[in-house]
Amino acid sequence: MKVMYYLKSILMLTAMVSLIIMSGCKSKEKAVSPQDTGETLIDVYCSGTEYFANAEYFRANQVGESLDQATAKKKAMSNARADLASSVETTIKGVIDNYVNSRELNNTEEVEERFESLTREVINQKLTGVKTICEKTTKTDEGKYKTYIAIELAGDELMNAMNERLSKDAKLKIDYDYEQFKKTFEDEMKKMEEERGY
Repeated sequence: MKVMYYLKSILMLTAMVSLIIMSGCKSKEKAVSPQDTGETLIDVYCSGTEYFANAEYFRANQVGESLDQATAKKKAMSNARADLASSVETTIKGVIDNYVNSRELNNTEEVEERFESLTREVINQKLTGVKTICEKTTKTDEGKYKTYIAIELAGDELMNAMNERLSKDAKLKIDYDYEQFKKTFEDEMKKMEEERGY
């Protein structure tokens, strides 16, 4: 009788342990890999946080594709410059708006237009001298060349060039305050970095 009791106890204990183990296994979900979902992870050259704009540099990256290697590079560079120019213009527009609004200047609209005109000239000059910080070229299965490019423009270089141009302008010279303009520029660069969340 005692033997039967022990056997029943052992069987019940074994059954309980088995249930616990089985329920533990069922609660674990199978890890899903990209292959299971039909997705493929793409590694884009010249891209990632180290190629993003920050408080010190305007940066842009792009891709160009063509049957001709030189054309692929030209497309990538042209696209990257367009992106960089857009980023610079947006930031400089914020700088000018904030600078002019923070000062009590006569005929604010005219002053703002003058600032925009002069800074546009400087931006166009500086964009021709951007620095390439990454360049990779690949060839696809279809025989096309793909060029990946990342470029940058130092914020302080742009600020110095703008200061030189603005301080020489006869109409703006009277009201132009370099330190205030520089501070506004630096604030906009920090704001750009924060908006992108780096």
